[in-house]
Amino acid sequence: MIVKTYEIENTYLKIKDQNICLFYGENLGLINDLKREIKNKNKMSKVINLNQDDILKNTEVFYNDIVNMSLFDEKKIYFINQVNEKLLDFIKDIEEKLDQSVIYLISGLLNKNSKLRLFFEKSKRFSILPCYADDDISIKRIIGKELREFTNLNYENVNIICEACNKDRLKLHNEIDKIKSCFIDKKLEATELKKLLNISFSEDFNELTDEVLKGNKINTNKLLNTTIIEPDKSVFYLQVMNNRLKRLFELIQLAVKSNINQAISTIKPPIFWKDKNTFIELAKKLNKDKIKIILEKTYKLELKIKSNSHINHSILMKKLYIDICDLSNS
Repeated sequence: MIVKTYEIENTYLKIKDQNICLFYGENLGLINDLKREIKNKNKMSKVINLNQDDILKNTEVFYNDIVNMSLFDEKKIYFINQVNEKLLDFIKDIEEKLDQSVIYLISGLLNKNSKLRLFFEKSKRFSILPCYADDDISIKRIIGKELREFTNLNYENVNIICEACNKDRLKLHNEIDKIKSCFIDKKLEATELKKLLNISFSEDFNELTDEVLKGNKINTNKLLNTTIIEPDKSVFYLQVMNNRLKRLFELIQLAVKSNINQAISTIKPPIFWKDKNTFIELAKKLNKDKIKIILEKTYKLELKIKSNSHINHSILMKKLYIDICDLSNS
């Protein structure tokens, strides 16, 4: 059964009576919000976090743990991360035998032909929640809810916060925490808000992103040597590239029914005039398949960066740029 994630609270009510649920998609912030809501609603339950590999290494032990509970055992909630089709046979084996245990499976992007996705979509017993990237509406809804007690939460200030988080829900929550800590009087000021959220963006990075996507190896190498890639902004850089790629994907789809110049004049929201020539050049260089591959690469790197604070972000980002540049020329 497919469940749409509109509001976290409403989503939880739809899945609370089911023993197994699958969350999949690139929106790690939404997945984290869902996990947090589940924990808040089940404070008397024992929460266990595992990876798929932990289960596959010792399936029998996990099987016995979840199906052989006594009346005196506390309810257990399992979050199983990094799930793929390797776990599908195990899920089918336990679906009739679950009683008190509840299992939430967490996966990345799954295509329409994924056996795991198809199994959950067709199931009448279990739920599947697509966790796609947030849009402006969902981001603004969160801002309005979290900062509803603040004055001056006007159009300008909301847009400043939107620009700072770049549709990244994880970053949005961090920015909201900063706002709550710094604006103690709960009165927002645009100038101070811009300083706090540091929304200025490097023109060098914009140029680097475009040259990478164009496959221009000479300019890419030059810019990689001169552009400062700040490690703590790696996720932000990835989100900026993702948004550019998604707009480009929309543009290419529109261009199927018309030419590229007509498509770029009709796309909503409109592409800023100074970026039009760049988008036209990129649309001629990349196709939808290449864009999907790049988005998959950026998603995997974002997941790696967020799950491991000890890795060298700058080196990984530079490698990604080189790989994308090569792909653009393939």
